[in-house]
Order: sequence, then structure tokens, then C-alpha cells
Amino acid sequence: MYDWANSAYSVIITTAVFPIFYKSVATGAGVSNADSTAYLGYAVAIATFILAMIGPILGSIADYEGLKKKFFFFFFAIGSIATFSLAFVPDGNWIMLLAIYTITAVGFHGANIFYDAFLVDVTPEERMDYISARGFGLGYIGSAIPFVISIAVILLSEQGILPFAMPVATKLAFVITAIWWITFTFPMLKNVVQVHSVPRETSIIVGSFKRLAKTFKDIRQYRHVFLFLIAYFFYIDGVGTIISMSTAYGTDIGVSATTLLLVLLMTQIVAAPFAIIYGRLSERFTGKKMLYVGIFVYIIVCIYAFFMKTELDFWILAMLVATSQGGIQSLSRSYFAKLVPKEKSNEFFGFYNIFGKFASVMGPLLLGLTTQMTGSSSYGVFSLVILFIIGGVVLKFVPEPEQVRGSL
Repeated sequence: MYDWANSAYSVIITTAVFPIFYKSVATGAGVSNADSTAYLGYAVAIATFILAMIGPILGSIADYEGLKKKFFFFFFAIGSIATFSLAFVPDGNWIMLLAIYTITAVGFHGANIFYDAFLVDVTPEERMDYISARGFGLGYIGSAIPFVISIAVILLSEQGILPFAMPVATKLAFVITAIWWITFTFPMLKNVVQVHSVPRETSIIVGSFKRLAKTFKDIRQYRHVFLFLIAYFFYIDGVGTIISMSTAYGTDIGVSATTLLLVLLMTQIVAAPFAIIYGRLSERFTGKKMLYVGIFVYIIVCIYAFFMKTELDFWILAMLVATSQGGIQSLSRSYFAKLVPKEKSNEFFGFYNIFGKFASVMGPLLLGLTTQMTGSSSYGVFSLVILFIIGGVVLKFVPEPEQVRGSL
């Protein structure tokens, strides 16, 4: 249910509503379009850097008995309260808006480190793929409901049907997101407990650094884990780039803003059942084979995008992405959970978080450089094929979880 709870943030704050609102506030304050976009990029980079630096350290500390949920709650509280606070930023204060947004991002992504690591505590290995996929499936539905409500409030306000201005309606969307996130996190807080842990030491901070150092020292023992992280780094970079750049690419071929929002909504709806299907199929064909299916689908997406010309093509492409977007992400999470030592899951998911965050750099850079060199965004999207190929090749050398279980 936590996927259901926090996915509203991903759609409303990260992707759809907040960026548009922030741009309008910054522009109204006299900031140029180029500068406002750059400042938003800096905010994302700052949040990413903070999480990359503290992820494995906090994860190592949280592996101690009874600390995982406390760390989860700490970051969840920071993220949800900061999201609620976005609605009360004074009009025109784009700097404060951006600063609070940075805090929301740290809280959201920080909580996910510990949430993902809880996968080893809530289910046996044979059900991890299904549980992880079901979480993603619920997440897509859980994000669509508050997104539809928020967009309806904004559009009705714009039409004058609701008795308040559009900026107020947009701020109401932030409140809806925070309330949704907080409300549906209660099942997680009430029912989920840490099962696997490291015994407490006298000095948990010193002990955490020692265990982190030992992990690096014994890196040969965890070769399979880091091989997977390298493969993940490449193919998830391609996935993330397609998700983050799809709106801009759609605009390039003349897709209207209204259509883009509708496509985004339909992608969430279609992705939900397919994420669960991936989980079910992994029980029959293994998670690794289904990861290859997802990688293959994304290669087809990149090739199809190269020839895309019309709005119908964009719809077809979006639905193709929807079939594998949740599946490849959810199975990556569960496959990794099976590979790592359960009592050190937080520490390793801290690394997982780092690779996932820094993977969001190379893909957009490759797409941007190729687009500028060729003068066509079609070539830019096509260039992402290389990321999926590299990721697939490296994944070939990662053993199945049952092959390495004895070594852990």
C-alpha cells in the first residue's frame, strides 16, 4: 500500500503539476525560462547528491535491530510535511518554493531506500517478484486517482466553475498529494516490522562505518550484486530518460499539452495490470528472463520512436512503454532484494539508490548531445538503444539468485 500512497508524489509533484506551477511563479517573478529550468535542475541535482552521499551510510545504520522503520518514518515525515508546506509558500516566492521542493525530494527518495529494503522482511523469496510487481501496479492506480482529482480541480477553476483562482487550485493539488501520501502510509507503519537485522553494538555509528568498509573490502564476495547494479545502471537510465523526456519529445512532434496529460494518465492506468502480469510471469519464467523481455520492449520503443511522426504514433509508443515500465522497475527491485544479504538489505539498497539516481544523468546527456549533433530528437531517442544493449549484456553475467544464495 505504500506504493499506492507515495506514487501520487511521483506524478503530481515530480512530473505534472509542480513543474508547471513553479515555472509560472518563477516567470512571473521575472526569471527567464532558461534560468528557471536550470534552477529546477540544480534543485534535483542537490537532492540527488544528498541522497547519494548519505544513502549507504544511513542504510548501514538502519540495518541494526529496530531502526529500519524509524529511518523510514523520518524521511516519510520530512517528505510529506514538506509537500503539504508547498501550498503555503507566499505568492511569487519561487526561491522558497524550490527550496521546499528540494526537501520533499530528499524525503520522498530517502523513504524509498528503506521501503524497498523492507521487501526482504515482508515475504519469502519465491513471492518477492509478485509482491514487488503488485506494489508497482497499485502505485499506478494510486497515483491516477489523486492526479485526476487534482487536474479536475485545476481545470474547473480555470473555467470559473470553482470559486477560486487557478494558483489556489494548484496549491490544493499539493495538499491532496500530501493527504493521500500520509493517509495510505498508515498500513505500512502499523503492520510492517523489521525481521532481518544486525545485532545492536555499543556505538552504532562507528559500527556502521566499519561494516560499510568491510563490504567494500569483501567486494569480491558480492561481485554478483555489483554486476547487477552496473547492468541496472545502464538499462534503468534508458527507462528513466524515456519517462522524463517523453513530454518534451511529444511536444517536438506537435502533441498538444492536453493530449500529453491524457496520455500520461492513460499510461498510469495501462501500466498497473501489466506490472502485475510481469510479476506473475516471473514466477513461471524467472525474473531475469522477464527483465530481458522489458529490455527488449524498450529497444523496440527506441526504434519505433525514430520513425514516429503523428499523434497516433505517440499514443502507440506510450502504450508500449506502459506494458513494461512498471514490470522492469518492480522486478529490478525484487531481483536485487534476492541477491543481497537480508540482514544488510538497507546498506545495499543505499547503493541501489545511488546507481538509480546517477543513472538519471547519462541518458538525458546522450539524448541531448545526439539531438544537437543531428538536429533531430528522433536520433536522440534512438541513441538510447545502446544503454539497453549494454545493460542486457552485463545482466547476462549476473547469476540467478538461487545460485548465489549459499555464498551469502
